[in-house]
Amino acid sequence: MKFGLRFRGGLLATLFMFGAAVVAPVGAVLVSSAALAQTVQSISVEGNRRVEVETIRSYFKPGPGGRLDQAAIDDGLKALIETGLFQDVKINRGAGGQIIVSVVENPVIGRVAFEGNKKIKDEQLTAEVQSKARGTFSRAMVQSDTLRIAEIYRRSGRYDVRVTPEIIEQPNNRVDLIFTVDEGAKTSVKSIDFVGNSAFSSYRLRDVIKTRESNLLSFLASGDIYDPDRVEADRDLIRRFYLKHGFADVQVVAALTEYDPAKKGFLVTFKIEEGAQYRVGAVDFRSSIPNFDPTTLRGYSRVGVGSLYNVEAVEKSVEEMQIEASRRGYAFAVVRPGGDRNFEAHTVSVVFNVDEGPRTYIERINVRGNTRTRDYVIRREFDLSEGDAYNRALVDRAERRLKNLDYFKSVKITTEPGSSSDRVILIVDLEEKSTGDFSVSGGYSTTDGALAEVSISERNLLGRGLFAKAAVTYGQYARGYSLSFVEPYLLDYRVALGLDLYQRTQLSNSYISYGTKTLGFSPRLGFSLREDLSLQLRYSIYQQQITLPYYLTNCNNLLSSGAFNPSPAYANTTQGAADIATSGYNFAATNGLGCYSDGEASLPVRKELAGGKTLTSAVGYSLTYNTLDNNKNPTDGLLIDVRQDFAGVGGDVSYLKTVLDAKYYAPLVSDIVALAHVQGGILNKIGNTELRMLDHFQMGPNLVRGFAPNGIGPRDINPYDTQDALGGTKYWGASLELQMPFWFLPKEVGLKGAVYADAGGLYDYQGPTTWAATGELTTPKNSSCTPSTIYPSATPGTCTGLIYDDSKVIRSSVGVGLIWQSPFGPLRFDYAVPLTKGKYDRTQEFRFGGGTTF
Repeated sequence: MKFGLRFRGGLLATLFMFGAAVVAPVGAVLVSSAALAQTVQSISVEGNRRVEVETIRSYFKPGPGGRLDQAAIDDGLKALIETGLFQDVKINRGAGGQIIVSVVENPVIGRVAFEGNKKIKDEQLTAEVQSKARGTFSRAMVQSDTLRIAEIYRRSGRYDVRVTPEIIEQPNNRVDLIFTVDEGAKTSVKSIDFVGNSAFSSYRLRDVIKTRESNLLSFLASGDIYDPDRVEADRDLIRRFYLKHGFADVQVVAALTEYDPAKKGFLVTFKIEEGAQYRVGAVDFRSSIPNFDPTTLRGYSRVGVGSLYNVEAVEKSVEEMQIEASRRGYAFAVVRPGGDRNFEAHTVSVVFNVDEGPRTYIERINVRGNTRTRDYVIRREFDLSEGDAYNRALVDRAERRLKNLDYFKSVKITTEPGSSSDRVILIVDLEEKSTGDFSVSGGYSTTDGALAEVSISERNLLGRGLFAKAAVTYGQYARGYSLSFVEPYLLDYRVALGLDLYQRTQLSNSYISYGTKTLGFSPRLGFSLREDLSLQLRYSIYQQQITLPYYLTNCNNLLSSGAFNPSPAYANTTQGAADIATSGYNFAATNGLGCYSDGEASLPVRKELAGGKTLTSAVGYSLTYNTLDNNKNPTDGLLIDVRQDFAGVGGDVSYLKTVLDAKYYAPLVSDIVALAHVQGGILNKIGNTELRMLDHFQMGPNLVRGFAPNGIGPRDINPYDTQDALGGTKYWGASLELQMPFWFLPKEVGLKGAVYADAGGLYDYQGPTTWAATGELTTPKNSSCTPSTIYPSATPGTCTGLIYDDSKVIRSSVGVGLIWQSPFGPLRFDYAVPLTKGKYDRTQEFRFGGGTTF
């Protein structure tokens, strides 16, 4: 960074001259000791235009008897210089020992302007500089502002910035201040290295920090811009990562940064001293509070004997124990963890000490910096209020909750002394950020084809902490809209109320012969039982309707002869009834037998079509256990989701659907992550209401990769039908996957490879198999008739029930995948080869899916 000063006009030509002495500023003349006997009235002032005479005289404090000594005059001179109001101050001796104070006032700033700044707006720079329009011009202030502007550019990664302050002289002792900025090119991080790490590779540690190396796609993000504060924060992230994995002695000694002129960027090196890895040798509980049994807190400990020593687990244990002690009436109890290290055995004996803390109360909670967010939105994140006992664990939890809201750039809670020794004031300092999003998303997958979405959302609606989102989707095979609203604190309780209104249209494609139209509404309530356990209760009501292409419902296979031969499904439509009446066709006598030779949708599909719109009303819940280290790119932890829905609270259908999905991530050697995935579901019939085909589970690559969507399980095998997938009431699946980075590529590229093996099954179709009520022929399902004898030779009433395959074959596959955490969003490519499959299953070896927001 370089900056300089240049001037326009002659009046201020000496304003920025350097070399002034510390004791006697340029132009200041100190009176001699002969002037010691002057009175306040004997001080005269010259040259002042805006500052009053009495104001200037007030800086000279007389001693006893109203007389000035040399020290008082010196102090007054220094005080006047320090006000920044004067360009020059001189003190001379007049006739009769009179003291004359001659001043030259600093000009007034007419305007402050910026030139050459393209990357940072005028409004942001104006807010940062101290020099303001209509304020007093000060050389020191301008120098400070110049450095501040340069620092702002350095934070945005532009270290070649040059800032030059210019002064334009105006009449009436006024000046215009102009900062000319030469922004220079962006200065990025060219390399990130780690020294001293052996337990974790540099590739793995780059996942931990926020700073990123520059690459071809860096223009889509800002993590590669050099920021010294971010680098310093990365040191703490690395340290906490090691402490979480048992390295109790770890030290991140330094974060060395060096600018490389040849690469025009920074080289960042983190120096680490890992130390030994420790396990927990013993866990003990002690208390100095009378009548308090510390062992009752054992259930709140997340530290187990034999496990890796984990500082985060210790901290969470302390927090939960301290909160529990407070609930039991020990409001001032403090839980302090201690640890004795066995350097030879590499173990740590953890001791939780429960002591009586200082009896301190919260006098007041002051919130600062929230210009948009309402005070109550912030205060409700606290589990304590004014007058409560001060509990540091609860304060830390409130700070963490405020950060998780994602409304603020920064959150910091500090304490100040209150009105008495047993009172504290909590100061909540916030810096707000934008919480609205407008996005245009696009993507393509082998299932849904091309897809685009336009959405607008607000996480902090009206500053009240409400969430709202509206989205419109339009794609090759999927279209619709959705409206969502969430009130996170229903009736001031920590219960989230969500409302969803949606409409979806799924068009027929190469995987299904029919389309569906769904219009629904779903309110839900969410509860956080613990930090890793949540419960959601929901109610869903939606209307669903089958749609079919015309060529699957007209069934006019005898067009060449002029005959009209409609199918039962077509005959039950308004258009079909009109066509029959017009043609004089005797539908009852023939039952539309000849229609099947040109292909028809499967019986359950035709029955849904004839049934029209169906209303489903269901209540359900989800229980989620989540210990993942990162929800977007997990490498360690467990995610279990249990869902259950009961349909039959009104509506046209009844069933009980139960689903389990569990994923376990575990880091292996050399940055390889293992993923074990288990899933299963069961659909139970309730009462006498027949299960619809649409309520069945439909499976494909979501269960076993290498199969097409709806490619697994029971299927209509009538050769004259479209052979639609019917779905099943039971399914299970298991998968083992190894994810590994491409070590020869930069970490910032975000590419990983995967190898996997899948197995699963879908079976037990329980939907409609006959349709006698509408003229459909009624042979029982899977009768002894063979497809070759069914049509067109069959006579009414024989061999015409639904013929389908429901074999309990285990489907399995192996494959490889490419995972890309791209700036365009997550993308995944899979190539899987089925090993075992059902006779009528449909395969799809290559699969691609992904999307973006731009």
